[in-house]
Amino acid sequence: MVKIDPITLEVMRNAFQSVAEEMGAALIRTALSPNIKDRRDCSTGVYSAAGELIAQAEHIPLHLGLMPSVVKSTLQIFPVKSLKPGDAIITNDPYISGSHLPDICIISPLFHNGVCIGILANLAHHIDIGGIAPGGMPTNSTEIFQEGIRIPPIRIKKAGVIDDDIMALITNNVRTSREAKGDLQAQLAANNVGERRLTEIIQKYGPEETTFYMEELIKYSERRMRAHLKELPQGVFTFEDYLEGDGLHEDLLKIMVTLTIEPTRIIADFTGSSPQTKGSVNCTRAVTLACTFYALKATIDPELPSTGGAFKPVEVITPPGSIVNPSFPAPVSNANINTSQRIADVVLGALAKAMPERVPAASSGSMCLFTIGGINPRNGAYYSYVETYGGGQGALFNQDGMDGVHTNMTNTRNTPVEVIEISYPLIVDRYGLVPDTDGPGRFRGGLGLTRELKVVDHEATITLSSDRLKISPWGLSGGHPGGTVGSYLQTPNGMKIALPSKTTRRVDPGTKIVLKTAGGGGYGSPFLREPDLVKNDVISGHISADRAKREYGVFINKITNEIDQKKTENLRRKKR
Repeated sequence: MVKIDPITLEVMRNAFQSVAEEMGAALIRTALSPNIKDRRDCSTGVYSAAGELIAQAEHIPLHLGLMPSVVKSTLQIFPVKSLKPGDAIITNDPYISGSHLPDICIISPLFHNGVCIGILANLAHHIDIGGIAPGGMPTNSTEIFQEGIRIPPIRIKKAGVIDDDIMALITNNVRTSREAKGDLQAQLAANNVGERRLTEIIQKYGPEETTFYMEELIKYSERRMRAHLKELPQGVFTFEDYLEGDGLHEDLLKIMVTLTIEPTRIIADFTGSSPQTKGSVNCTRAVTLACTFYALKATIDPELPSTGGAFKPVEVITPPGSIVNPSFPAPVSNANINTSQRIADVVLGALAKAMPERVPAASSGSMCLFTIGGINPRNGAYYSYVETYGGGQGALFNQDGMDGVHTNMTNTRNTPVEVIEISYPLIVDRYGLVPDTDGPGRFRGGLGLTRELKVVDHEATITLSSDRLKISPWGLSGGHPGGTVGSYLQTPNGMKIALPSKTTRRVDPGTKIVLKTAGGGGYGSPFLREPDLVKNDVISGHISADRAKREYGVFINKITNEIDQKKTENLRRKKR
């Protein structure tokens, strides 16, 4: 029998982590679509033979949080005893995988001497999955069948041989067949890399010791989380926030959580959230779990090893038929983009009442999805440009929020301007920060982003999925809300047409789309912010001199950019 050694435990933890990281590197290097190879919209993980999470690469929090649900659900359909060496299972069905249709997951078992030792899995966001709009995330869908091809768990690789019929079935039902096939092959290759690296660990330590430390890592994470629970403020903490419509109507949709912290467990109860809605912002239970676990881990112990044991003391209640646990066949494509961020917001908001110095003010609150699709006039082939845009990060009790960054449930990179213009019939006229979108505070929230794209020589279909058009990201401890989103079309004749937060529509050749994301909320009274920091923001062009005076009580000479100390002191004295 293996006896636990704490040094070996840490060595094995890092070994499993390195397997996941190398899988991710292989997937990114070999993918075809810019969304994966440039934006890194993918995630990888290592699991035990029972489907328990062992290690994850540091990729997309949303993917990483829901992939354990994908693996466990898939293993219920394909038990390990039914699998063979060289098999790989593919799925994207949200009512099994928990994500949305563009997120395709591939799961591969690893056998050693005929015994399954572990599972390798990765999930990648494909640039098209069929459906009624390019990109597979229409804001006007009313059932999941309109959002693209649903792939139940099936073997795409059998005993090491790719099933070309299944590959053809999938790629023939999407607009961008070449990229889809290349990205699927990259996903299979990533799991191959994981199998080789995990095999090397087994060969070095033996199968018994490897599986022993897999289980011990799970137990270690659970012990560590339970130890934290005893130290946390005990009580019941509630918070609610709203989505601004579902793409079909603009009625506010409530997301509400009651967080109960006890010495031995945490209960997150989403009772009181809105019923599931007709539009595509319904969030599967797996995504709700991922958002809850993310917020708890980030607040309680960011260094907590990401294993299946970390959240055994957490109970999450999601009423069936609600916006956080919809019933089939409700559309779900845009829940990942908006609802997931609002779920994270409300859990963080509840935690802020218990641990105010560990929680930031609200960030931009949406992944701000934008897609453009059509026929590329350069080659006559379909194309699909997919990107999510960062915004302002909420400020912390001791530091400003970051400007123009992905936050909470997403962690992708931006697509470089050069890549967009090389890969697509689009021109980027501008890309930068949006001044005066900060949430004023002693520590200010981050600024939102803007990107301006022009459609060249063809008609296209666009989808914009965002939020925080009406309700600003909230501040904390006297900090003010961040700026809201604001996007519009500019027609070839110069007319500007304001866009709602969620829309799918056609645009004419030469149309410019101007996108602006929200800023982050501030922390603490803005009249306590150091005047020199306000001055630096004015000089940097992040805020205007008028905003410095109005929001921060700091008088900046517009010619010299120097602070008028006397006027500043007088105004701040009155405001306090």
